[in-house]
Amino acid sequence: MRAFRRRCICSSVWLLAVVLLAPRTHAETLTITSTPPGATVEIDGVVVGTTPFQVKYPGGYFHKTHTIFGARLDHPIKVRIYKDGYAPVEMNLTDGPFEWVALNGENHGKYWLLTTNSVAASLERVEHVFNGSLHMSSARTRTVDLPPELPTEQLVRIASPAVILLLGANSEESWQGSGFFVTDTGVAATNAHVANGAASLTAVLQDGQKLLAKVVYVDKQKDLALLKVEGQGFPYLPLADLADVEVGETVVAIGNPGNGMADTVTKGIVSAVGPLPAPDPEEPGTFIQTDAAINPGNSGGPLLSTRGDVVGVNTLGALDTDPDHPGARLPGIQFALSSKDLLEILHKFYPDAHPSSTAAPSSNASQAVPDGSGRVEIVSDTPGVEIYVDGKFVGQTPSTVELASGTHHIEAKAPGKQSWARDLDVLKDSQVTVHPVLEPSP
Repeated sequence: MRAFRRRCICSSVWLLAVVLLAPRTHAETLTITSTPPGATVEIDGVVVGTTPFQVKYPGGYFHKTHTIFGARLDHPIKVRIYKDGYAPVEMNLTDGPFEWVALNGENHGKYWLLTTNSVAASLERVEHVFNGSLHMSSARTRTVDLPPELPTEQLVRIASPAVILLLGANSEESWQGSGFFVTDTGVAATNAHVANGAASLTAVLQDGQKLLAKVVYVDKQKDLALLKVEGQGFPYLPLADLADVEVGETVVAIGNPGNGMADTVTKGIVSAVGPLPAPDPEEPGTFIQTDAAINPGNSGGPLLSTRGDVVGVNTLGALDTDPDHPGARLPGIQFALSSKDLLEILHKFYPDAHPSSTAAPSSNASQAVPDGSGRVEIVSDTPGVEIYVDGKFVGQTPSTVELASGTHHIEAKAPGKQSWARDLDVLKDSQVTVHPVLEPSP
């Protein structure tokens, strides 16, 4: 009995010592600010507030706890900060995973640690990101200066400098893909799955120079993303009108396959143009099927016509459905998302881009704009409705935009809905709320 008591007392003393010696795991505060303030804060896909924003986490989320009594973070944390009229900022707030192994060798699983208790995001205005000019070409609209078809080696020599290797990494994995510049001001296109939820990637140019490429726009449904590299004078590729793409014409793919050399070139023909053979709501859009090899790592690179115009964004290869070879790639069946889908996104930021060297004048260009401005708040029953002012994409609902005094054309658009449009007179120093109601498409 005495031995039993001694064991109980020793166990109690040991337990008390563990509790007293365990590191304090009082709550600590994570502070998120932005310039300008008032930006929406989204943590792991959930809107939690606006900047300046504070949230309390257990101390064990910042510093590893050494006993089973401390709180631990069992997943990575990502934050997205965005505001109407500004390019969003996304970042991973955690480092890990780490293995939690006790002194006795018992594994308590994986954990992550918050790397900072203060996040300061500097948001950049959309018009500063999407500057420069977008270049389109249309062979059908040009009858005199139609460029000749180029020999493959000449085409590659001209186009390759505009193609970039993209490298990404987070606490769990690293990956690579391809992309290409569409303006000389550093706006580049790639696939959304190459961006992979990262706030930025490393862009490696043909000469080996490494630059930061911010992810400034992502359309996961279309699997397209836009990047921004700071600088001027980048080589860029013009985008073709899909109407100019013909079945049977020669195309060239340039990219950076994971197990191959950089700037790999493959050649084939346009096998077909249209939606994917098995319609998938996760893969909408118009695709170009080609027998030009598109390997892992080629994703996001350009599919080019023999005139040097981008006709598609290399996206995926067909997989074998034979139960004897599940998941094997089918040679000769590759897909690129058409330039039409990329242009639909780019036209949100470059509404005046046309297949001509001279941009069409804005509908309001000849009208005198009165002095002053007013604020227009645009809300909708369904969040995420796209808003266009005078033909230019300005954001998604809810949005508050400042407009010069005068008459403006407001449009609201959403998939599966009828577009809504109104002409709105904006008075100096006024503040108006517009509530578009979009009816279902017939």
